[in-house]
Amino acid sequence: MESITKNRQPVAVLRAMVERAFGAGLVSPAGDDWVTELGHGWFNVVYRIELQDGRTVILKIAPPADVEVMSYERGAMATELSALRLIGEQSDVPVPTVEFADQSHELCDADYFFMSFVDADNLGILLGQDAVSPAERDQYAEALGGLNRRLNQIPGPWFGPLDGPGETTWRACFLRRLDEVLEDGERRKVELGLTYDLVRAAIAERADALDEVTEPRFVEWDLFPNNAMVQDGAIVSLIDHERAFYGDPLIEAGFIGIDMPNFGDPGAFLRGYGQGPLSAGERHRRWLYSLYLALVMVVETEYRQLEPEHAETCRDRLRALYAGRSGTPTARTDHGTSTAPDRITAANTRHDTSQELASYSAPALSAPTSPPSSTAAS
Repeated sequence: MESITKNRQPVAVLRAMVERAFGAGLVSPAGDDWVTELGHGWFNVVYRIELQDGRTVILKIAPPADVEVMSYERGAMATELSALRLIGEQSDVPVPTVEFADQSHELCDADYFFMSFVDADNLGILLGQDAVSPAERDQYAEALGGLNRRLNQIPGPWFGPLDGPGETTWRACFLRRLDEVLEDGERRKVELGLTYDLVRAAIAERADALDEVTEPRFVEWDLFPNNAMVQDGAIVSLIDHERAFYGDPLIEAGFIGIDMPNFGDPGAFLRGYGQGPLSAGERHRRWLYSLYLALVMVVETEYRQLEPEHAETCRDRLRALYAGRSGTPTARTDHGTSTAPDRITAANTRHDTSQELASYSAPALSAPTSPPSSTAAS
């Protein structure tokens, strides 16, 4: 995928990065047939590197320093490094191994790191090529749900970025994230397909449901099939962890189909995850999380200078989500008129939750009694 955030480097710089990480003896002496850019992905530039000892590694470089990214994307590479460390230390979920990381900005204007190469197929690409049967697709989705649940077992010290600073409440954390994406859009005059006031009012209507979340958990948030590597019918590694944070597991990407059917039927993922039907409060939270993702998808089209057709598709999804909302509680003033706050804050988003959806229940998550050993793919 093409994006202005991809920080491509000349071969001489790539050679210097390899030498710094692995030593001069493992650098290819000439030519460029030892490096291949992997084009799948929207944010970082990624290269496959062949070392002189026969090993293959992956090099990932953060966006250029002079390219503006969205608020939640700042420091994304540091987040990924922290996520890989956490997963390796506190779960048995397979992820690549970090071989070397450099945040000095001496060789280029951004962070970069090398990780182990996973010799497997990208599940998202296979699905896009119709290379798996419906039964296999469901099998992979169930497995992804199970792996996602295991990641969500990792407890957090706060709500928010893995490396802090964090918030003491999920409400404050998530409403701040919503504020940031809306402000990102307003700063660049992004057309949402809805007015910003309508979006803020819809958020305020459901915000009380966020108070139900009291335990921060590690969440990937971006665990779509494109970030799963498969081999011989099994998921052998999960990749791209730069959007992880501590929050509510219900925000995970696998649940998105509950409100946005164009992302596919989530049934197999839910079975693998062990997720039962949602309560009224969970439905309101899940809708807010779908709204957040839909907003990010619209706003990022401006920051990454994506094609106008892609931007319009994202606006259509946001409009459909808004139009399809149901069981909406109402925020009112003393005169009975709807409110549309300028900012979405923990203090100004109280509402009457008397209107409820059908009652459901979800399984509780508990932290593992002891961290299992890592089986990260190499």
